[in-house]
Amino acid sequence: MIALQSKLDTASATFAANAAFMTEAVAQVREIEAQIRSGEERYRERATKAGKLLPRERLGHLLDAGAPFLELNAIAGYKMLGDKDGTTAGGNLIMGIGFVKGRRVLVLVWNYAIKGGTINSATLRKHLRLQQIAFQTGLPVISLAESGGGNLADMAGSGGEVDTWGARTFIDGGTIYAQQAELSAAGIPQITVAHGNATAGGAYHVALSDYIVLVRGQSQIFLAGPPLLKAATGEIADHEELGGAEMHAEITGTGEYLAENDADGIRVAREIVDILPPAADRGLARDRTVKEPVYSSEDLMGIVPTDKRVPYDMREVIARITDGSEFMEFKAQYGADTVCGHAYLDGWRIGIITNNGPISPQGANKVAHFLQLCDQSDTPMIFLHNTTGFIVGKDPEQLGQVKHGSKMIQAVANFGPPKLAIVVGNSYGAGNYAMGSQALKPEFSFSWPTARTAVMGGAQAAKVLRIVAEERLKAKGAPISEEMDAQMTKQGQAIEAAMEAASGAIYTSARMMDDGVIDPRDTRAVLAMCLATLAENGRRGTKGNSFGVARL
Repeated sequence: MIALQSKLDTASATFAANAAFMTEAVAQVREIEAQIRSGEERYRERATKAGKLLPRERLGHLLDAGAPFLELNAIAGYKMLGDKDGTTAGGNLIMGIGFVKGRRVLVLVWNYAIKGGTINSATLRKHLRLQQIAFQTGLPVISLAESGGGNLADMAGSGGEVDTWGARTFIDGGTIYAQQAELSAAGIPQITVAHGNATAGGAYHVALSDYIVLVRGQSQIFLAGPPLLKAATGEIADHEELGGAEMHAEITGTGEYLAENDADGIRVAREIVDILPPAADRGLARDRTVKEPVYSSEDLMGIVPTDKRVPYDMREVIARITDGSEFMEFKAQYGADTVCGHAYLDGWRIGIITNNGPISPQGANKVAHFLQLCDQSDTPMIFLHNTTGFIVGKDPEQLGQVKHGSKMIQAVANFGPPKLAIVVGNSYGAGNYAMGSQALKPEFSFSWPTARTAVMGGAQAAKVLRIVAEERLKAKGAPISEEMDAQMTKQGQAIEAAMEAASGAIYTSARMMDDGVIDPRDTRAVLAMCLATLAENGRRGTKGNSFGVARL
């Protein structure tokens, strides 16, 4: 393969303006993450008094020192469900892929420092996403559990959103338990440390795990706590005799291991991981020796223009993430605004599909062809979104835009090898689907901070609705008065502002339309982590059984 030759002028004023724009966008994401951590930090005094580690301290004790950790859906629920300033965002869960005893694992830390770790709809969606990843990758799941159970209060959030712990949320919660049983039957181990309260549904989350570590004086596992028990039956019992760690270790056998404190419980969890089959990457060879890109990842900060209408060459992005900045482009002269080709990333073979504009019938045809070749060679595909969608007009329609666009979507949907998506710039209309967005079920998807995802741009939507309104008035034979013209202009401005606000990366990631917003400079590392995780699938060493592991 030949290395791409960059034409990016990193000394130009345009590059500097773009870099400043992206730096500010990255800072906004980091500020949200910092706000969540500040919400956790407010609980420190109470945690210390109770002899507990804070949730992220528990995470630090669990993970191998110095090993990478890819946090997922970090800002889920941001400014939703009663979160006014970001301090209660995150779905009350810390979730991601990391390493324990040299083995790659999925980690779920219940954030008891935020609203007692209670469960809302964002919590459920995040937990369900973790289970989906577990099914796709076969990764063991380690849960550091402590939850107040379902949040029974109505939480009126921004925009009038209400999150009631009602029938719908309750039923969705049951899906988690069903899938815990299915994960066990699939041979995917689930290890849970019961650090504190686990009431009702939370009790089942613990009990459906394959390995349970209890913590003396902290674990409380019961269907009904002392207050509810007294209200329901009149019976009086304290927490310890009703569901304490020693009771479950000695009498019910609900837990296999009894630890002395938080740190000891996590130590035991690490030892359990150490008795699982060896790390899945043992003996797994990359496709080629790893080469660093020729160009610096810092340059990625200045590629995307401050004005999203200004075009740019996505080959400049490719040159900064692929091994040796190499790229073997496929059908470069045909459907040229759609770019695809072969490359290596961190030693792994990959295909790349990206856009330098809208997708034409020729571009859609090219992608469908390329996908079939990569499916044949079992080559993972990376989609780098930067498109306003499928091109429209009389000529494209007569060239079969709908037919060829459908063919591209069908090829993406049925593509067998792993799919990874990064929304770099615009991702509008059906082009969003065709580029392997979450709707087309990629194994992982992420966004850059300045990315936009919507049915169309805000200005375009406002213009479309104005044309519709004008045509309606014209059909009635009614003239457009100055007052009506001013009203339509004002309405158009409101529509444009609303759509722009609802298409930004922070807004969409808060609603879990991706797996997280990433710093552009981390793109190669994030993709490398995901590719290695998926390459290990099928090599975890555990075996499935008919019903999962049950305590008999």
